[in-house]
Parts: sequence; C-alpha cells; structure tokens
Amino acid sequence: MPSPTRSGLPVTPALTIPQAELTWRFSRSSGPGGQGVNTTDSRVELSWDVTGSAVLTATQRARLTERLGPRLVDGVLTVAASEHREQLRNRAAASRRLVSLVAEGIAPPAKGRRATRPTRGSQERRLAAKKQRGQTKQLRGGPRSTRRDDG
Repeated sequence: MPSPTRSGLPVTPALTIPQAELTWRFSRSSGPGGQGVNTTDSRVELSWDVTGSAVLTATQRARLTERLGPRLVDGVLTVAASEHREQLRNRAAASRRLVSLVAEGIAPPAKGRRATRPTRGSQERRLAAKKQRGQTKQLRGGPRSTRRDDG
C-alpha cells in the first residue's frame, strides 16, 4: 500500500510523484456517521496537475492526457475518497486510487495480437465434440425425438 511520505507518492520504481505537486482538500463526508459526521472533515480530495508536473516525461504526459482525458479538468487529475469514517483511511484510499490511475495511464500499450488460423487437429476435435453433443441430445427425449417425419 503506497502511503504519502515526505519524498512523495511512489507510482512505479522509476516514477514518484513529489509531495509538493499534490494538493489535499478535506470536507465533511455525507452518509452515516452519527454526530461525528457533522464535525469532522473526513472526505478527502487529492489533486495532481498532470500537465504541469516536472516528474513526467513527454511520452508519459501524452499517454496520461490521452487516457485520462475525460477525468482531467484543466490538466488536473482529482480523486475523492469518502468511504471510511476516518480521514487517515480516506487519505490512504485516495492515494491508492491516484497511484493506480496513474500507473494504468502511463503503462505502455499492449502488444497487438497476431492473427493465426486454427490447426487441423483443433478443428477436428471441435467437430467431434459437436457431433457427440448432438448425439447426446438426440438420445434424451425417448422414442418421439427420433422421428423426423412430423413437421
């Protein structure tokens, strides 16, 4: 579990978001919580300026802006967490969410699949299995299912 430290938020072994680039906002959370929900600021919003970040390479920045485009508002990625009653747990949840979004966003694209043809053996096995299945179904209904002349 990545936790916010003085040095920053580790995303990959090569990429760590500096603490100075992260913006935290706290507010009152909605939902159950008794009297404490009205007094504690347990909801957490974590923001990071993707377009202005100094730690991203040009390729990483381009991938993030393309893949997270709808989530970015003026180049800033914001993640909210309010599922826990304690602010500390919501801070950890927001950090995890931001790290996973950024890690998925900067990952290189998957290698394309090379088209192949099914082997003759696999085709024969598939057809034999279909024939066996049909015979099994034909034996199910008793004498009426074997007659083919009723239309």
